[in-house]
Amino acid sequence: MTEAPSPLKIIVVTDAWFPQVNGVVRTLRNVGDEVERMGHSITFITPDLFRTVPCPTYPEIRLCINAGARLAEMMKAENPDAVHIATEGPLGIAARRWCLRRGFPFTTAFHTRFPDYIHARFKVPVNWSWAVLKWFHGPSKGVMVATRTLERELNSRGLGKTKIWTRGVDLDLFRPRKTDLFDQVDRPVFLFVGRIAIEKNIEAFLKLDLPGTKVVVGDGPQRRQLQVTFPDTVFTGEQHGEALAEHFSAADVFVFPSLTDTFGLVMLEAMACGLPVAAFPVAGPADVVTDRRAGVLDHDLGRAARQALTLAGDDARRYATSYSWENCANLFLSNLHPVGK
Repeated sequence: MTEAPSPLKIIVVTDAWFPQVNGVVRTLRNVGDEVERMGHSITFITPDLFRTVPCPTYPEIRLCINAGARLAEMMKAENPDAVHIATEGPLGIAARRWCLRRGFPFTTAFHTRFPDYIHARFKVPVNWSWAVLKWFHGPSKGVMVATRTLERELNSRGLGKTKIWTRGVDLDLFRPRKTDLFDQVDRPVFLFVGRIAIEKNIEAFLKLDLPGTKVVVGDGPQRRQLQVTFPDTVFTGEQHGEALAEHFSAADVFVFPSLTDTFGLVMLEAMACGLPVAAFPVAGPADVVTDRRAGVLDHDLGRAARQALTLAGDDARRYATSYSWENCANLFLSNLHPVGK
């Protein structure tokens, strides 16, 4: 008879945390809940525990300063079995330093295409950023990535030891429901949900010649400019929980214009609500939308959006049910590298 694995005491260090609303934060929180339900202990070391300053151009993102000494005290006090460093920011760098100085094994995750983001905003050469990422992740015992496409890309850039860590979706919250939310606007409704920022490529969606109404859910530094440029678009601000699920259910097609996302959790949430997806055939969507009954991928985003109108919401929902946070948490646990492993 096989013995049940001993409960683990896990530390996750992340620069991305509430009140940020993004796929990284939602993934960490949901995985943490599942891991604890499985009997393990998980502690998140997050920016709200330290002195911070606003990130340039992203003031809602807080960057820790002088976190090393306090983080070291917290890590020592927790005496973890396993350490996972989720982000490459100041906290992640401090945790990496702590682990390396003590010979403590750790894993990392590649959640965000920072080279593309930084190039889009500041025109920093992409290769410079990749060199920094290779330095950061190099000592990791395992670099967790969401898709096979991303794994191949990292391997091609000299980042090995990759481990697949796919995502999940809350199927109880994100489900089809009847709603009159968009009854006062022209149909069909094409929906985008996410951070309103240049790296999300939202303008590519808003420029499309489509019938009906375009709706943007979210907030961010590009919102004011886009509202002025596209006055016929409905901007709702951020939505969460039941309200967000209602927006998905009320729309006709979810349009995902990003060219840089490593996964795109929001696509799973849309499909779980019975909302077909339209996206470019690039890494992220190409890995998430693998059933052509659930979405359409095309280099012509407008054509993809129009074709997605012909898809059945039941098929999109059926496809999304293959993802669960429990499976995601099990992958996370299997990818960790506890002391003595």
